[in-house]
Amino acid sequence: MAPESLALTQRVTSGSPYQLEHSQTLRASSALIKHIDSEADRKEATSTSKTLLKGSTDSSDETASLDAEPIWLVLTTKKHIVDQHRLKPGKIPLPNSLNQSPSATICLISCDPQRVVKDTIAHPSFPISLSSRITRVIGISKLKAKYSSFESRRQLLNEHDIFLADARVITMLPKALGKIFYKSQKKPVPVNLQPYGKKDTSSKGVAPKAESKESKAIAPPEQVAKEIEKTISCALVHLSPSNNVAVRTALSTFTPQQVAENVEAVVSGLTQKFIPKGWRNVKSVHIKGPNTLAFPIWLASELWIDEGDVLEDEEIKEREEAKAVKAAEAAEVRIAGKKRRLLDKVGEKEQQQAGKGKKRAKIEDADEKKGKKKKERAEDADLSKEMRERRDKLREQLRLDRENMEES
Repeated sequence: MAPESLALTQRVTSGSPYQLEHSQTLRASSALIKHIDSEADRKEATSTSKTLLKGSTDSSDETASLDAEPIWLVLTTKKHIVDQHRLKPGKIPLPNSLNQSPSATICLISCDPQRVVKDTIAHPSFPISLSSRITRVIGISKLKAKYSSFESRRQLLNEHDIFLADARVITMLPKALGKIFYKSQKKPVPVNLQPYGKKDTSSKGVAPKAESKESKAIAPPEQVAKEIEKTISCALVHLSPSNNVAVRTALSTFTPQQVAENVEAVVSGLTQKFIPKGWRNVKSVHIKGPNTLAFPIWLASELWIDEGDVLEDEEIKEREEAKAVKAAEAAEVRIAGKKRRLLDKVGEKEQQQAGKGKKRAKIEDADEKKGKKKKERAEDADLSKEMRERRDKLREQLRLDRENMEES
């Protein structure tokens, strides 16, 4: 058993039965960042090409943000999380945003008409620091018409760093953008552009129906800016039918303390909103880079969710005996079925043989009848022949008697 100082599981007396230990999260974050930096230095030392922008003070922040590697939080559960894929990702607010670079450009995909959204972003009350990053606003109809080819979609993907989409058209984008977007790290993120108090009319996995002008209303500039800032500062959760979920949580340019804060925020959001039964369903929590091993942060000491899932030795024996009895009964049923089928086959053969015997007897009777008829016909023929001979003799005798009488 691991010493108490190295334990990865911590019980508390109140609230959740488990929670992360901040010191363990900080140690894992420090070790992961150190490993990523050492690997980057080793690759740079062994590579033949040199980074021309390195050492330039004007572009140091931009270069760091471009070269930063993502840090993923990998959470494994004891049972599956969801039953089907979801087009809309979940959002978890982060204390340290992953999109802090002021040079990161944003493409906003809106519902029609797009002019309303453009006017909202150009409004004087909209923050200039955010509007300068939104380099393109495009409506869904124009997106379908202008970016229908693979080359045009790839060009659009390379032109912008972040893609946001009105939550009312997010379910229409897989067909409009294609797999080049949804296989990349730039999947469109839904943002609520409706005024507060109105629900999202789009349904899961189904394109929304035609909406009225009132339902397509855009929120005030202050609300739109607030929703966009909140969206780009969140971690996105893509759930799939499995017992594993990976969330992009931090960057390699963060400090260990920032990574630990983001990890704790993501774990808290997952266990409260997305994982059924919360901490009781969590098996392990790790963090890793794109090409590194997973560093453990938390490991469950129990592999079951409810106490009812754990069986005592006697219960296990009873269940095994019950299974054995059921297996024996099933075997007897199978054997009885085989015997019945064999008897049925034997009976069918006997019936076939009996039928053949009856046919033979009928054939023999028919042959006997034919023989008798032939014999009777032969006898009739012989009798008729004798009668003809007798008749001829009598006629000859009468003729002779007549001749003699004439002569006398």
